[in-house]
Amino acid sequence: MATLRQLEYFVTITDEGSFTQAAALLNITQPGLSHQFHALEKEVGGRLLERLPRGLRLTAAGRAMLPSARATLADARRAVTAARRATGVASGELQLATLYSVSCGVLPTALALWRTRHPDVRVTLFEHRHTTELAAAMAAGQADIALGPPPPGWEGTIRHLGAEEFFLVTHPDDPLAAAPGGTVRLADLAEREWVHFTPDSGLAELLDRACAEAGFQPRVTVRTQQAPFAANFAAAGLGLALVPGNTIAPHFDEALLRPDPALLRPLTAYTRGQPDPITHAFLDLLSEEVPLTPTHLRKRFPARDVGHG
Repeated sequence: MATLRQLEYFVTITDEGSFTQAAALLNITQPGLSHQFHALEKEVGGRLLERLPRGLRLTAAGRAMLPSARATLADARRAVTAARRATGVASGELQLATLYSVSCGVLPTALALWRTRHPDVRVTLFEHRHTTELAAAMAAGQADIALGPPPPGWEGTIRHLGAEEFFLVTHPDDPLAAAPGGTVRLADLAEREWVHFTPDSGLAELLDRACAEAGFQPRVTVRTQQAPFAANFAAAGLGLALVPGNTIAPHFDEALLRPDPALLRPLTAYTRGQPDPITHAFLDLLSEEVPLTPTHLRKRFPARDVGHG
């Protein structure tokens, strides 16, 4: 059976791309590192790394083993943290993984509340471009909690938070700004130009799907990775932008519209196993005290009550 130390050696060698550098980082001799690594290869019954003239390359067996090795090491670290928390010894760190749009939309309010109640718990944040990338990182043990759309087939704990609503942003002189009730049909926007998102962004996929369901493909003027940037470009007249309402600041005075049909994205918080007390406290805060659609937008668009969390 492979030991945690052997798995740590394997991951470190892979990350460093060198036995020499890995040995220095791990503070052991290179012969000792090589001996333990070869013992691991003997245990799995095949080579995990191939030596090249310049560096190392994972074999098929190594590529298959690496994600599980990382997850096992992360679980071991998390188990020690949970034990310390359970005995009243705070670890001083809560690790969160999320999407860029959620990071700039939901998390500022959540983390501000959290800090007032747990000032001694440091938060480490990992940000991702797409839901699948987030779920894969979480499955590999990257963080205590992931915050994003529901991950398909997730076997750990999932807390459903509600749905965040998306809104359209445009230039204040755009005739659309005078739409009755501030609502516009997406199907009526087929000839408009759009501020889009980079193809690897989950927001790009969401916009493309919404437009496809309305019967057209968006005509792109510029692409960006961040929702606040898209809103600023749209407000400057570069095209329409579709962004999560929680990324719109209260002082944003440009033209905002609610699309018809409504565009909602469900959000969840999920963990690999049962949450420890600190993690559970953060889940409670998210689900009970953080609105997914901010108060200033619910007041501005009162006809539909969504996104309370």
